[in-house]
Amino acid sequence: MSETVLTSAADGVLTITINRPEARNAVNRAVAEGISAAMDQLDSDSSLNVGIITGAGGTFCSGMDLKAFLTGELPTVKGKGFAGFVEAPPKKPLIGAVDGYALAGGMEIATACDLIVANDKAQFGIPEVKRSLVAAGGGLLALTDMIGKRMAMELALTGDFVTAGRAYEMGFVNRVTDRPAIEGALELAKIVAANGPLGLIASKQILNERPDWTRENMWTKQQEIAGPVLGSNDAREGAGAFAQKRKPVWTGT
Repeated sequence: MSETVLTSAADGVLTITINRPEARNAVNRAVAEGISAAMDQLDSDSSLNVGIITGAGGTFCSGMDLKAFLTGELPTVKGKGFAGFVEAPPKKPLIGAVDGYALAGGMEIATACDLIVANDKAQFGIPEVKRSLVAAGGGLLALTDMIGKRMAMELALTGDFVTAGRAYEMGFVNRVTDRPAIEGALELAKIVAANGPLGLIASKQILNERPDWTRENMWTKQQEIAGPVLGSNDAREGAGAFAQKRKPVWTGT
């Protein structure tokens, strides 16, 4: 793993840290490739159930590295997009742990997460228009569904920042903490990681794909994803563990 992206795994949780504090964790090609590799690790390692992405040095991410951009370097990975994953997020749940600033591409990284825990001093924004740029790393595509068209328009057209508290009110942030965000994210990740891996992956897939389904086919589409989970060994283990009042032992099968 590149030194610009650090990973650590414990108790079913993979923590991914953007490690460029001297550049406020701006994303360059090396960061994108490091995050891409970490996401591959998350999905391929059966001992991992959930990922956390965060930034070193008290800042989540200030977005694309503009100095690298001016040299022609793009912070993308083919087939995965900006930061090596926003166009192809992991199948497993991903939590953003946000301290300091999540701006421009940094907010778009947060947007690509499934859950967000933010420190109460954190700030969010897509200020690209202030530099005659466009938030093309997924923010404009996803924010309307997350916070509504009017609020998405305000963020996109003013380029102004919002506090963690305001982001929570909008429904963009799940939890706000007065501690380092990673502490709250690890607590949330522990709850998620204790659940059945097949159920987690299928639930995330259904929630993400549902907007593309029609009323006529949504039950059929859901059954295609949920059916194999209901017939799995883990489903039987979950029911058995409940009946026997014990902790389930998941196998991912």
